[in-house]
Amino acid sequence: MYRKLEPKLLTILREGYTLKQFQGDLLGGLTVGVVAIPLAIALAIASGVKPEQGLYTAIFAGLTIAILGGTRAQISGPTGAFIVIVYGIVQKYGYDGLAVATLIAGFMLAIMGLMRMGAFLKFIPYPVTVGFTSGIALIIFSSQVSDFLGLKIEKVPADFVAKWIEYGRNISTVNWYAVAVGVGSLLVIIGWSKITHKIPGQLIAIILATFIVQYFQLPVETIATRFGGVPSSLPTPHLPVVSFELIQQMFSPALTIAILCALESLLSAVVADGMMGTRHRSNMELIAQGAGNIVSVIFGGIPATGAIARTATNIKSGAKTPISAIIHCLFLLLVLLFVGRWAALIPMTTLAAVLIVVAYNMSEWREFAHLFRSPRGDIAVLLITFLLTVFIELTVAIQVGVLLAGFLFLQKMSNETHVDLITENLQEQDETQLHDISDLHIPNGIEVFEIYGSLFFGAVSQFKDSIRIVTDKPRVLILRMRNVLTIDASGIHILEELIRETKDNGCVLIFSAVAPNVFKVMKKSGFIESVGKENFAKDIYKALEIADNYLIENSRFGK
Repeated sequence: MYRKLEPKLLTILREGYTLKQFQGDLLGGLTVGVVAIPLAIALAIASGVKPEQGLYTAIFAGLTIAILGGTRAQISGPTGAFIVIVYGIVQKYGYDGLAVATLIAGFMLAIMGLMRMGAFLKFIPYPVTVGFTSGIALIIFSSQVSDFLGLKIEKVPADFVAKWIEYGRNISTVNWYAVAVGVGSLLVIIGWSKITHKIPGQLIAIILATFIVQYFQLPVETIATRFGGVPSSLPTPHLPVVSFELIQQMFSPALTIAILCALESLLSAVVADGMMGTRHRSNMELIAQGAGNIVSVIFGGIPATGAIARTATNIKSGAKTPISAIIHCLFLLLVLLFVGRWAALIPMTTLAAVLIVVAYNMSEWREFAHLFRSPRGDIAVLLITFLLTVFIELTVAIQVGVLLAGFLFLQKMSNETHVDLITENLQEQDETQLHDISDLHIPNGIEVFEIYGSLFFGAVSQFKDSIRIVTDKPRVLILRMRNVLTIDASGIHILEELIRETKDNGCVLIFSAVAPNVFKVMKKSGFIESVGKENFAKDIYKALEIADNYLIENSRFGK
């Protein structure tokens, strides 16, 4: 158990870190560091914060997660998944609200890891994940239209519909120089990947676009003209001012941030495992992500999580251990300190092109289309989650999507639960498969029912309807429960009601072949004691023997 909450870095150092591993980590760390520079800046701007805050996140959160994490080569930092929720919080509550939400999310993640909840996150339904991811991608694309076209809009609305209405109103202000630079940047990013993957196309596009804009003095907005530059210094560590009222307001967004972070980081870890043939420690990774987000806030950053694309780039470049992620963070730190001021010259339209590519890669449009071949319930979950993400809010989308998927699952489970009257058709093998019971005689006055599925709160009504098919009241009712998988408090309650009804009708209820796990729940609830252990039989033979004895005994007394 201890090892499961041990950072991978500590395990690797204990095993022995070799020069060959370092060479691969150095190349991977430097390569992904180059990729992370434009992404960190672009993601920060798209999230409604300053460009340098994206770098702070990649450096400090990434370093913390690399040291404490449960994966071998994962790269963490700001990602596109957070843009929607972060932008909404910043617009409504400012950076202090975002800082509080991120702090709360950090503690939530750490608690989730300590409570060994890493395995439970895989139960988030796939249509929900695809729905909100595709919705986020559409919103990211929409948020970049203004910068890509160079529109003169003082403040772009946060609402999706209002945003496009504003674009329509200001379409006459298109800056064709910005469009040309943006389209050129987009073509370079797309085309460069067909030439080589060793140097990221995003970096080439930014270098070329920045040179062209500065050399020809094109009237295109840059980071400097909008934000006044990028500082070449480290931030002063500090904590935000926290109030109970702000905590209440930020709790729901914080939960969304925590869920997104957990899903993204663990999905990235699974991808890394597939590429490397390793196994990550999900609970340790959650603890590390929690610590990373807390540290990110202390240094003025934004939410961070495992980045799938950057992690894949890291591994493809030769990385084998968390040292590569540490090198990536140190490289970004040097860039911030010595090259940061030059980042201010980057055209905004080029950063928009970078994020448009990010949005396309996030969209999962193929998976989205493929899910339309799924059952109608899954399609409904997909579309509702997608539409709520785009038109309402990501927090609401995830909550509603999970709840709706849960209700659909319960409906499916309840439909699988049914009770059949098998008195006249008891032709199969017994529970042990040792004896043929096709000629087994069922005396008059005895009815045998078989229950299939799970007796839980969602299946109670089906059980009630099925058991009412008996028109003539039997003297003995046998419930064959060999196919009952689980039972909960509602299932126990409906059986207690059945016991009372049978007693009122002068009928005895006998349970046959109750599974051990179901019997354990019955015993713990006190149901076995109230019914009487003598009314439980290991198989149908014993159940019929108990029923026969009851009929014989009652016939002596003329009952």
